[in-house]
Amino acid sequence: MEGVKDSSRILILDYGSQFTQLIARRVREARVYSEIHPPTRTVEWIRNWKPTGIILSGGPNSVYGEDVPSADPALLDIAPVLGICYGMQLIAHLQGGEVIGAGKREYGRADLVVNEPAGLFGGFDAGEKTPVWMSHGDHVDVPPPGFRVTASSGSVAIAAMRHESKPVHAVQFHPEVAHTARGADIISNFVFDVCGARPSWTPGTFIDEETLRIRERVGSARVICGLSGGVDSAVAAALVHRAIGDQLTCIFVDTGLLRMHERDQVERTFRANLGIDLVTVRAEERFLGALAGVDDPEKKRTIIGHTFIDVFEEAAEKVGEGVAYLVQGTLYPDVIESASPRGGPSVTIKTHHNVGGLKPGMKFKLIEPLRELFKDEVRNVGRELGLPEEIVGRHPFPGPGLAIRVLSDVTEEKLEVLRKADAIYLEEIRAAGLYDDIWQAFAVLLPVRSVGVMGDFRTYENVVALRAVTSTDGMTADWFPFPHDALARVSSRIINEVRGVNRVVYDISSKPPATIEWE
Repeated sequence: MEGVKDSSRILILDYGSQFTQLIARRVREARVYSEIHPPTRTVEWIRNWKPTGIILSGGPNSVYGEDVPSADPALLDIAPVLGICYGMQLIAHLQGGEVIGAGKREYGRADLVVNEPAGLFGGFDAGEKTPVWMSHGDHVDVPPPGFRVTASSGSVAIAAMRHESKPVHAVQFHPEVAHTARGADIISNFVFDVCGARPSWTPGTFIDEETLRIRERVGSARVICGLSGGVDSAVAAALVHRAIGDQLTCIFVDTGLLRMHERDQVERTFRANLGIDLVTVRAEERFLGALAGVDDPEKKRTIIGHTFIDVFEEAAEKVGEGVAYLVQGTLYPDVIESASPRGGPSVTIKTHHNVGGLKPGMKFKLIEPLRELFKDEVRNVGRELGLPEEIVGRHPFPGPGLAIRVLSDVTEEKLEVLRKADAIYLEEIRAAGLYDDIWQAFAVLLPVRSVGVMGDFRTYENVVALRAVTSTDGMTADWFPFPHDALARVSSRIINEVRGVNRVVYDISSKPPATIEWE
């Protein structure tokens, strides 16, 4: 990220671990900037990036396998290095140690015994036992020349090691996960004591650096922003507005895929709180016409993304001459889920509206000021910019809107059923004082009908699923343990007040293996 060249920053090379994003989170929680890149980055590129420290993530491969990701040994001389799991095995392999297979994979809790209370284990006691999380097949059997063992466990004699004279450290366990009791201390010791980083990654510094970057890039050009009413686009708009003022015009598109009273709320809230030029475009028929008969979620996302751009281009012509940029509230999890992070080995989960659904040949250049931030960081930036809590504390809402919560082809009739059910759900959550305890809550209209009885009559109506999760950044999530009486009220109201629904179910899936949205 250009804006943090002169600040401390940790480079994370992604070798395919499911926990790589957690490493970035833990470093940022220590107020030090971090970025995830693929292991294919060259030594020259890494030197030019000027990392304060480098972390090699875990991964599913064996260092002795074919076509597995590796590293140039010169990497270990650029900056202090921490290898985690596969990263540790790779360091051992590159430096002449011996890595062997365990015969079976070790997955779960283990007790770590600290041999050397210094470096990564500064602040620990010699001989201290602490719970850690293991997830590996291979392990280091013989340390490389010049390395010493700093911790062990019941199953792994070399659970941590360090070079005797260079700032190269490695651990077999995962300090980034919550199951490792003192993982935050270990990462903090690496970042501050080993790397000498400064805790300068704050909302204020981000705003100052990003404001300058946007101002330099845009110059005198005009900019438009697709304002959805959600947290991300609101914070992106406020940040760009701080940088370029009246050069920004926000365009709110009523797609017909919004929640109940969404347009009125957006117009009232953003004109009052942001003081930004706001243009509203009514395009309900256009979007519903484009989506007619489409039930594939990826096609829905693509159609909606392309139609958005068409509407933006037409609206921009009315804004005036010189519109060259489009602002989007893309976040880091959007980028990670839409494509491999920086070209790394992770698997594409879904195309995100902000990332993969844009129309080829679009005439605007993109400004994505929040692209490197997690959701909680975006909220903090919004608060620093002075946005009201009703905006920054709002639950996430997907760019494609209710189209991906109707799990079949999209019609106005289905949208109306879903809108009413969703409004009742959120109303009851707020009435119960639970809204701020939940990361995201919404209703889904399932593509099935069920038999029911209302009065003396048999019914054959729609099924609505309710989803509510807790999370920090959307990368992982647990289902929210609703009080039974609250769920009962929601179910009763939906069935009694929303015509066409006779059954309500609650989703108790976590992410992973599920995603938060159903499509």
